[in-house]
Amino acid sequence: MKPEARAISNPAAAPPAEPYGAQRAAVMSQDRFDAALAEISSWPGYAATPLLPLDALAAQLRLTSLWYKDERGRFGLGSFKALGGAYAVANVLRKKVMGARGLPNVTSQELLSGAFADIVGAATVTCATDGNHGRSVAWGAQLFGCRCVIFVHEHVSQGRREAIARYGAEVREVKGNYDDAVRHAAATAAASGWTVVSDTSYPGYRDIPLDVMHGYGVMAAEITQQMPGGAPPTHVFAQAGVGALAAAVCANFWLHWGAQRPRFVVVEPLHADCVYRSLDAGRPVVVGGSLDTVMAGLACGEVSELAWEILQGGANAAIALDDAYALKAMRMLANPLAGDPPIVAGETGGAGLGALLAARDHADIRATLGLDADSRVLLLGSEGDTDAAIYRQVVGRTAEEVLA
Repeated sequence: MKPEARAISNPAAAPPAEPYGAQRAAVMSQDRFDAALAEISSWPGYAATPLLPLDALAAQLRLTSLWYKDERGRFGLGSFKALGGAYAVANVLRKKVMGARGLPNVTSQELLSGAFADIVGAATVTCATDGNHGRSVAWGAQLFGCRCVIFVHEHVSQGRREAIARYGAEVREVKGNYDDAVRHAAATAAASGWTVVSDTSYPGYRDIPLDVMHGYGVMAAEITQQMPGGAPPTHVFAQAGVGALAAAVCANFWLHWGAQRPRFVVVEPLHADCVYRSLDAGRPVVVGGSLDTVMAGLACGEVSELAWEILQGGANAAIALDDAYALKAMRMLANPLAGDPPIVAGETGGAGLGALLAARDHADIRATLGLDADSRVLLLGSEGDTDAAIYRQVVGRTAEEVLA
């Protein structure tokens, strides 16, 4: 029996010829994408992550071509999240120093030099996380020299908790799901004078999530330079969660490719499908319950209001997947067809390929997503083995053995 999946077209999707426009530019802009790229590319250890062709798999899936943006090596953190949380931490600290010293600007390099260690060391940043975002915030805090407290909900694995703590953060558990942890982090920060560095926005809290999202745009900017001949794919499959990554990639590609931008498909778990349901309803919809899924980074029930402002018109379609598809995708990437490279993908990283597997199994989904033999598809490999124990349990080998 085939695993369950469902897909919808977005009735409010902007037509290809519609310009990005001033309203969307007020949310995410080219200037801010460029600023993020300039800062992040100046950090020690920066390198563009690879865009890997999967020609044999493309042929099997009846596609013209298939590319996988592999974020496993990003700053040694194992996921694209390294781009957003740490960049937002840097901007929080830069603004604190500018305010305290009356300076017009402070760069990341000046923070890294230790010149403002007294101001930076007195600051505390915090957030809620399913794992990867908290690791990025903790790494950014350690890199630039401030204190960090991370809140995890009760379903976050021990391996992901330990990975956060290795960067010097204090990790605290909150009963409930991800959205409960978000609310608890906000309340604790308000009472303690800390700064929340979240990738999800809510009324009255927009500036820092925008920094996070513009940081994610670095990945999209790299892709536009890495695509063969600079030509856009016809389709991009983007994991949603709260929608921050999806919105950042959607906005960046819209700005760069305009009317030639790819068809944009949002991917979510079956029972944590807030963007899917929101697109279907034409307004933000909250998904309740435990949101339990192996795709831990996507276990979110409320779409970020900033992400919604981009995705309500920028997303062409959405697909919700049974966990079995993501797990199968992990195994297929680890055991490639002849000629394709082995890839280490975590549960969330395999979601895009999981969507293609669902489209292979269900003709109606393939039609809804607009896939055919001429499709050139981009997958966002958002994470590697961010929990090594879970990865070995699913794939049967360690990442090192897969890549040997």
